[in-house]
Amino acid sequence: MRVPLSWLAEYVELVPGTTPEDVHAALVKVGLEEEEVHGFELQGPIVVGEVLEFVEEPQSNGKTIRWCQVRVAPEGETAADGGDAVHGIVCGARNFFAGDKVVVTLPGSVLPGPFPIAARKTYGHVSDGMIASARELGLGEDHDGILRLAELGIDAPVGSDAIELLGLNDAAVEINVTPDRGYAFSIRGVAREYAHATGAAFRDPVALSAPADASGEAFPVVIADDAPIRGRVGSSVFATRIVRGVDPSRPTPPWMVARLKLAGIRSLSLLIDITNYVMLEFGQPMHGYDLDTLVGGITVRRAREGETIETLDGKQRTLHVEDLLITDEAGPIGIAGVMGGARTEMSDATRNVLIEAANFDTVSIARAARRHKLPSEASRRFERGVDPEIAAAAASRVAQLMVDLAGGTADPVGGLIDETPAREAIALPDGYVSGLIGVEYTDAEIREALAEIGARVDEAEGGLAVTPPSWRPDLTGKAELAEEVARLVGYHRIPSVLPVAPPGRGLTRAQRLRKRTADVLAAGGGTEVLAFPFVAERDNAVFGSADGEPVASVRVANALDASRPFLRRSLLPGLIEIARRNLSRGLVDLELFELGLVFLPEAGRAYGTAVLPAAAARPSDAELAALIDGIPPQPRHVAVLFTGDVVEKQPGQPAVPAGLADALDAVRRIALATGGEIEVVQGRHQAMHPGRTAELRVGGVRIGYAGELHPTIAEEADLPRVVAVAELDLDALIVATDRTVEASPLGTHPAATQDLSLVVPIETPAAEVGAAVREGAGELLEALHLVDDYRGQGVAEGSKSLTFALRFRAADRTLTAAEASEAKLAGARLAAERFGAAIRD
Repeated sequence: MRVPLSWLAEYVELVPGTTPEDVHAALVKVGLEEEEVHGFELQGPIVVGEVLEFVEEPQSNGKTIRWCQVRVAPEGETAADGGDAVHGIVCGARNFFAGDKVVVTLPGSVLPGPFPIAARKTYGHVSDGMIASARELGLGEDHDGILRLAELGIDAPVGSDAIELLGLNDAAVEINVTPDRGYAFSIRGVAREYAHATGAAFRDPVALSAPADASGEAFPVVIADDAPIRGRVGSSVFATRIVRGVDPSRPTPPWMVARLKLAGIRSLSLLIDITNYVMLEFGQPMHGYDLDTLVGGITVRRAREGETIETLDGKQRTLHVEDLLITDEAGPIGIAGVMGGARTEMSDATRNVLIEAANFDTVSIARAARRHKLPSEASRRFERGVDPEIAAAAASRVAQLMVDLAGGTADPVGGLIDETPAREAIALPDGYVSGLIGVEYTDAEIREALAEIGARVDEAEGGLAVTPPSWRPDLTGKAELAEEVARLVGYHRIPSVLPVAPPGRGLTRAQRLRKRTADVLAAGGGTEVLAFPFVAERDNAVFGSADGEPVASVRVANALDASRPFLRRSLLPGLIEIARRNLSRGLVDLELFELGLVFLPEAGRAYGTAVLPAAAARPSDAELAALIDGIPPQPRHVAVLFTGDVVEKQPGQPAVPAGLADALDAVRRIALATGGEIEVVQGRHQAMHPGRTAELRVGGVRIGYAGELHPTIAEEADLPRVVAVAELDLDALIVATDRTVEASPLGTHPAATQDLSLVVPIETPAAEVGAAVREGAGELLEALHLVDDYRGQGVAEGSKSLTFALRFRAADRTLTAAEASEAKLAGARLAAERFGAAIRD
């Protein structure tokens, strides 16, 4: 379940500044499993622009582009990217007109991918940004034309922030919902759990949506289940509402599209989006029928032998006699709780809608979904259990949204069949909870915890009589109630007893990988050193931050050296000091490395303030907690340093000085030792040489840097001008690495080699161009290497020529030159699409 934070905040109080990580941490406290954080991965400036004019320009390739003049800031003001208020932009779409307001991604912005936007020369113009489509913004799959704000009913000032305007500044937390907690498949359920974890006020969306008057009959419905499974009738609740005069052509509001997208559901059309929205909000699956296509009333029954239905996915399905169906007088119109039928689906021609909110038997739905291989958002919820008391309120919520957003008129009377049996109370004997959990809970704690989940708690002989709430079908016995008490009072109350480890188990995985890393670096010629962890404040300021922002440091109370009273944030100051000492003693060719802890305190927190406990007795839990809380994060890093020559001068062989390539080679050896994949991209660090610094990433997350030490820093340390260094978070690399390295089979067929020279803007990273060529060339490309980076005569100013050596090989045949050439050109085409690359003659 993905939960957008803005949506969650409507029903439970979120403290300003609450992050997705904070929400995950709170939900973990009450037993929900955290998964990922999702967002639109957009970075501004992305603004509202107005198309002033454009010129149609046919191209030699048969395509016609538009050279547009787009206002991106009010007249007389500077644009968000610091440029002029009017930008010239090349656009290939043709679905817009002069005067339209559109979404403009200005230079410096980043679209999902990531796809950075920069001013670049294309089709004979310098395109100063891009006019975006819905797919490029992550709002949908529409890529046929650009996004026109008028189609969304939006009229915003030119230059305003489009990210906020379209609701793209939101984020969603993803949690894993176990089979027994189906209520958490809703914003309502997750908001209630967040309230349990934090004590924040919970506002039930069901209580905010008043059900319609059901005294009359909105639409004739009959439940005729003559073959219930395990004695359980297929449907116990069936609520209906009718909305007339809707306009299905209206666009879905951007805020709803954004929330559905973050929740993992694609926007289809306004009417369908509304039913999906309420399903996510309440946890009640909804279905809408085109009222004018229904024949007679609705009957809920089991399928008959040989009956068929065409479902919404366009497939004809033969039904099983156990399948629970929604039918009208003309036959089946839906497999209950799984998927609706095509005959009565809502479409662009729909004007009147019948809304259905029902409750179906979990076993019937689970079997039907598996039988027809039709897992759906609805079946996922029904097979885990849906609150039977919210159907009427959910139907009213859909009706109200269709009135507000689709311009319809809701009939004042709704229909409701409710044959839900009353839940029986569960006997909870005195002392049972404490005996099962192993924690002494007071009677008040037990009562408060059960009342908090919505249960009715009554006195009974020898204990309590607990009636679970309607949304918790998983609470069927006293053991489940005891688990709820443990969960809400807090798992931290359950003591942790460390088991005695049996001998002979060896090193942990992390220990093995750390040892392997040290072995690999030593085998490559490095010398492992151990530096003191104490540094001067300036060392932490220079090496502890890449961009010069102030950083927090831990000061040692009883420093051994008054000039170095702080714990290190980086291993490099220690390596530099050791290198200087060795150079002063005549050892000029050095390859040093260290594995050690660094200390990364959080700003504004005081560490080491806890009082040391007396040694006469075991510290209390509170004393231990205070001590642990006073320790800053201490990840283990690995760092290397090269200076002098890596290959000594000898007859026939000139000396090879150390440089950035050696630091990157050490990083690759570390990656091999841990089985990880480290991405190397252009980076910047204040302690390193501009233009000769690489950022090291794993899974898109920065874990370190490699480069040549800044010449001024090297000079201050009495080191040679060129000192190559690298440092990375080894713990983060090990945590991110969870795979088995497999050797690739050797190709037995001849290889075809070709070169490819591409001219790209000078600021385009060669690695990204190479990645595009590799992706476009496909599986026939066995190897790709950058062999030349040329800038000069024959290449336009502001551009560079990148030459790649390509090796192609097929596993099952000898490639022809034509096949290799086609694969190469496919790679060139993708590079041209992404970066405007042109093949150099």
